Amino acid sequence: MAQHKSIDRGAVATMVLNGLRDVLTSSGMEIPPDLGEATSLVGRQAVLDSIGMVTLVVDLEQRVESEYGAVIALANDRAMSMRNSPFRTVETLTDYACSLLAEARDL
Repeated sequence: MAQHKSIDRGAVATMVLNGLRDVLTSSGMEIPPDLGEATSLVGRQAVLDSIGMVTLVVDLEQRVESEYGAVIALANDRAMSMRNSPFRTVETLTDYACSLLAEARDL
């Protein structure tokens, strides 16, 4: 059985936050001073528009693949049918990415 790098939730949260900073910067948007896990990604208080959200999702998928060698699809049927969107905040996106990464490694 191949050795896998252990899933570090803090490292995944850092990936999400770094990706978010990159998207905001490349879009010419201001980075909120309180940027963190409570930052809203969708909804009225969202820091991203829909294109920014898609860019962040693709970026995070690429970062996870590069760091962990696992391919995950964040915008899948399960995510779209969940009662509470995994894209609400940095925290929920981090948790969702970690759960998909754990599932990918169990295959």
